[in-house]
Amino acid sequence: MTTRLDTLPNGLRVVSEHMPGLQSAAIGIWVCAGGRDEREEQNGIAHFLEHMAFKGTERRTALQIAEAIEDVGGYINAYTSREATAYYARVLGEDVPLALDLISDILLAPRFEEREIELERGVILQEIGQALDTPDDIIFDWLQEVAYPGQPIGRPILGPAEKVGRFGREDLARFVAEHYGPGRMILAAAGDIDHDWLLRAAGDRFGHLVPRAAPAPAGAEFRGGEMRCEKPLEQAHLALAFESPAQTDPEVYAAQVYSVALGGGMSSRLFQELRERRGLCYTIFAQAGAYADTGMMTIYAGTGGDQLGGLARITLDEMKRAADDMTPDEVARARAQMKAGLLMGLESPSNRAERLARMVQIWGEVPTVEDTVARVDAVTTGDVRDFGARLVTGSRAALTLYGPVSGAPGLDELQARRAA
Repeated sequence: MTTRLDTLPNGLRVVSEHMPGLQSAAIGIWVCAGGRDEREEQNGIAHFLEHMAFKGTERRTALQIAEAIEDVGGYINAYTSREATAYYARVLGEDVPLALDLISDILLAPRFEEREIELERGVILQEIGQALDTPDDIIFDWLQEVAYPGQPIGRPILGPAEKVGRFGREDLARFVAEHYGPGRMILAAAGDIDHDWLLRAAGDRFGHLVPRAAPAPAGAEFRGGEMRCEKPLEQAHLALAFESPAQTDPEVYAAQVYSVALGGGMSSRLFQELRERRGLCYTIFAQAGAYADTGMMTIYAGTGGDQLGGLARITLDEMKRAADDMTPDEVARARAQMKAGLLMGLESPSNRAERLARMVQIWGEVPTVEDTVARVDAVTTGDVRDFGARLVTGSRAALTLYGPVSGAPGLDELQARRAA
């Protein structure tokens, strides 16, 4: 497989990877702008804009967009994260030109009709309501807000209902004008794809766009804090976070190995101690996420309200113990899980195209898979223990609790237990 990366004169980057033996391809535009690029009054507009992408263009109605991709058995979708918005499709190789035509059409010629805006506003408000009714979903939005209070990166991607209720055509067009310049777009494709054709097609579709500067997103500062919402639910939900390395920090690999060993699978410490040995929960996991300038190591669990205190305290104890006695076997197992997840995921052209775009956004180039695997393999037991020790003793924490949580320990008590 060959990865190629080129940049058009206007700054739009084109990256692809041909995957021999495949008859399908994934192709999309990743815009390097998401929730953290919004001003406070714009919170939720990046996601709103993503929804509007499929609601009609100068050439096609919403139905015609859906019919065009499904006539060839393809699939088209989009998503918004805090640092990117993606518009992508999966089709047979022979239909890649159609997919690129659709994606360029929805990006370059959206109609933003008032009727469609109102219809989609209702859909998004339903989505917000659904999230609020899903405890193990909304708790992570609250955790993000507590970790980064008063900052764009801490705001919910969906936005609050009162702001979504006010967005209009001019607001959508303004965000596009501010952030959808060619220098912030990455055209990525993988599978049955010809890079030379893709580069020419990119020039035809996007070469006319004029380069323009975009406002830089506000920096992130992990501050931490606590939020609890008492509600008569069947389960109490806990989410705990600590600051961890940013995307380009070399320690990010140690953080990821640590999170997998701590709570990444059935053999992990938290799963074994809290579920298998003590029966304190059904779900518990840990994960390490990273952004351009910060990161979060997150632990989540759902349990009974009367068991939440014990679960929280034992979780802190397990974190402290892991910093002292994490074994080489545990580290090797975590590394194997990470590598297998990466390599098996990259058998999908959709996952591979997304990786290409993310790597270009983060690094400006695409490190080889072999290089990434080598970085994971280079993480030692000492590296994992050192990271765990700094996490337990030196990092600020954020805590969110939802459900029957009146008797749950607060952040001050948990911080004292960390220091003990």
